[in-house]
Amino acid sequence: MVIADPIALRRPASRPRSLPQPDLLQTTDLAADAVLQGRYNHLLPAAGLPDDQRWFARIHGDDRLDIWLISWVPGHATELHDHGDSLGALTVLSGSLDEFHWDGRQLARRRLDAGDQAAFSRGWVHDVVWAPSAPEPEPGAAPVPTLSVHAYSPPLVEMSYYDVAPGNTLRRQRTELTQHPEAS
Repeated sequence: MVIADPIALRRPASRPRSLPQPDLLQTTDLAADAVLQGRYNHLLPAAGLPDDQRWFARIHGDDRLDIWLISWVPGHATELHDHGDSLGALTVLSGSLDEFHWDGRQLARRRLDAGDQAAFSRGWVHDVVWAPSAPEPEPGAAPVPTLSVHAYSPPLVEMSYYDVAPGNTLRRQRTELTQHPEAS
């Protein structure tokens, strides 16, 4: 399926419940392009992205797909979590992120820089954190928030949170209903 405009996407009765991961990657890519072209400037904070807390805004939502614009700053991880029954994808617009995902034995790190994309399936457990961009900022300079676009299909309704238990096993701590992207 080719998505010419992620905002115009509608759910025909004969379509499956979730969009496949390649379509979600294309959706975040198209949405990222729209953000970079200024189409969503009206949603951005007037004073700029906060550098002391995460910020997010929904840029599209229907019964099949949610698209979010999310900023990331140092010291505000999402916690190790899954996305319930949702598939997802992201595109980094500016800055860098580190994703720590459970590979079945341990947490593995994946670095995502501006322009990079990632997709995740049901059962994918990860934590996402701001990462310094190369080159490193000047000493004493305030960190610049990272900005990314995320798509979830179907839209998020629950997220479970985990920790790595002794013996290097994954243990679910809690499950929460949510209407927001990524834990804060």
